[in-house]
Amino acid sequence: MITQIRKFTDTTYFTSALKMTIAAVIPVLLFTYFGAFQTGFTIALGAFFTYPSDIPSSLKDKINGITVTALLISGANLLVNIVYPYLWIFYPFLVTSVFFVSMFSVYGKRATMVSFSTLLSISLAFAHINTGWEMLIHSGLLLGGGLFYLLISLLFYYLKPYRYLEIQIAACIKLTSKYLKLRGDLWVPNADRKAITEKQLHLQIELNDIHENIREVLITDYSGSSNQNRRLLIVFISLVEILELALSTSFDHNKLHKKFENHPQVLLTYQTLAYNLAASLKRLSKSVKNKNKFIPKNTLIKDLNTLELAIADYNISLGKIEASEGVFMLTTMLQYAEKQVEKIKIVQRAFSSAISTYDFKGRDKDLEKFLTPQYYLWSTLIENLSFSSTLFRHSLRLTVTILFGFIISKALSFHNEYWVLLTIVVIMRPGYGLTKTRSFDRIFGTIIGGGIAFGILFFIHDSIVISSLAILSMLLGFSFTNTNYKVSAVFVTMYIVFIYGILTPNIGEVIQYRIIDTIVGSSLAFLANHFLWPSWEFLNIPIYLKASIKANKNYLKEISIFYNKKGEVSTSYRLARKNAFIEIGNLMASFLRMAQEPKSKQKQLPQVYKLAVLNHTLLSSSASLGTYIQSHKTSSASKAFNIVVDAVIKNLDNAILLLKEETVNTFENTNKEDLALRFTELKNIRERELKEGITIDEAAFQLKMQEAQLVIEQLIWLVNLSENIVKTTKALMKSQSENENTILKTFFESNNPAT
Repeated sequence: MITQIRKFTDTTYFTSALKMTIAAVIPVLLFTYFGAFQTGFTIALGAFFTYPSDIPSSLKDKINGITVTALLISGANLLVNIVYPYLWIFYPFLVTSVFFVSMFSVYGKRATMVSFSTLLSISLAFAHINTGWEMLIHSGLLLGGGLFYLLISLLFYYLKPYRYLEIQIAACIKLTSKYLKLRGDLWVPNADRKAITEKQLHLQIELNDIHENIREVLITDYSGSSNQNRRLLIVFISLVEILELALSTSFDHNKLHKKFENHPQVLLTYQTLAYNLAASLKRLSKSVKNKNKFIPKNTLIKDLNTLELAIADYNISLGKIEASEGVFMLTTMLQYAEKQVEKIKIVQRAFSSAISTYDFKGRDKDLEKFLTPQYYLWSTLIENLSFSSTLFRHSLRLTVTILFGFIISKALSFHNEYWVLLTIVVIMRPGYGLTKTRSFDRIFGTIIGGGIAFGILFFIHDSIVISSLAILSMLLGFSFTNTNYKVSAVFVTMYIVFIYGILTPNIGEVIQYRIIDTIVGSSLAFLANHFLWPSWEFLNIPIYLKASIKANKNYLKEISIFYNKKGEVSTSYRLARKNAFIEIGNLMASFLRMAQEPKSKQKQLPQVYKLAVLNHTLLSSSASLGTYIQSHKTSSASKAFNIVVDAVIKNLDNAILLLKEETVNTFENTNKEDLALRFTELKNIRERELKEGITIDEAAFQLKMQEAQLVIEQLIWLVNLSENIVKTTKALMKSQSENENTILKTFFESNNPAT
């Protein structure tokens, strides 16, 4: 129990909620002591409004973001109070301000949260309309609350400047460990490979998010003179390389298991090694999170030796000629595993001893290029002012819903129209699925939380106890906001009930209105997302497919350039790899959002999923080829290699053209049999040399044979995958076109009097 509590309180979400709670509670307690509760409560509101914009980032961005948010929430509240008495100005102001504030989201994650904070301030401004000097005082207190929250946030930052990064790195290590475990699961003979691939794709989404979080803080705040920054940077880069190596073990597992069906022990030995690699990272993750010094068990070298002996036994039992192909496969797997062990040892050293200069050599090169740039230009906003923009439609939908909610509240004389608006702002999201889920979670949480709080108030009447419960509920409510919205809604409702239990005698009536307001706001948000310019995910799927295919194409191009030129791995290569990982995660995230939508809107769901899997497999095959070339002294790239790579790139270009609904030229496929024949000839030469007893450099020839086999197999596999991507894309677009024609036909027939 204590371990679970400690685990919960050591999360980033709990820390953020704690900052918010402290910044809100201190002003209330302090000013209540001096008999000015309302002043303290207003300052607390300012802290509450500002809190969402405090996302992890560099210190400079944190200060700027929170300061701008504090100014905006204060200014928005003041403007609402000024224009409210003049209806001919007020309604245009409400529509314009809500629309353009929600459009801030085009500028990225931080701008989205600043937008959310400002919309909260606009909604809650209607709780009490001030006049005269009270407007300025109220607005100034909100600004003071925002700046007080900044002070608390900076205090937490300076107390533990690296704790956020350490927690994120620990989580990244754990997710990477899970990925390695899933790759190990593929070596079970009867494994459900479809289910494993699906889990990998889900995991890729989480890895993308956490990689971006780490980059945003670590690289933006990077200082070469900070030993801790250097340490964490080494760890992060090594984790990305471990992930690429894990993805590189790309084989046709059906063929592999069939080949080794009489020698299963070899594959089981490799699987044990894969599981132990994952277990080592998992132990390290726990050590980092618990702030314990990591002591490695050093069993991985033993596992490598065991695999090496298993390969030697396999070679002896079958004989060199018959075992040659299998030995090449197994040797490649062994070499990948050796590289992974090497990277894991670097990560372990970073947390168990002083970092090595060699480990760090050249790793801080061009770091800023790996950040996602944010350009705060008017052109970005103007480009999104069209119905083709999801954010434009969301902003328009949100504006109309808030206006409609305000008018309904006034017409039906709701006691607190601001609560309807607040519910709409909190629940509505650009996507249908998340809005639907949040609507039900909000209603459920309000009813359950209200019931629990009323039960407590029935038995407890001590204001100190109720205040303590209110603070605890507030802390827990904000801790669960990003992980379990239903639980968060329960605790936030309890917090509100407890506050009203202290402030007002007619608590039952107040909460009754709150439940009605919540149901009305949630219903409006849900209906608006369904009927007002909905952003169905099937409309965005082609965009994500194009981006993923293009990223895979660029990654393969960089691999080809590296194979032809050799030398150091370039920044452009690493950027192409990063983008390929990100885009496959984005594609899968889009697919999951689509799966949450109504069945009638899940257009061509199987084809979309198939394309996601094909793109993931293509990425895995490319990574396998790229990793091999990086970690081996390879021969010069042949003309055949470049021709086949060009063929794959051409196929991927054709798939992109199909998604753009453009004409695709027929393309004659490269003769893959010719490549296979070259490998057969090379193998025949080796057999003849063995028979004639010709003395050759065994190690050099083995490397040459291994390279020939791996490169040829991956090239053939890449061509097959790219051709399948083209076929599936063609089927997807054809099906989509038929659906559109059916819709148009039904429309015209239903509007034709003659039918």
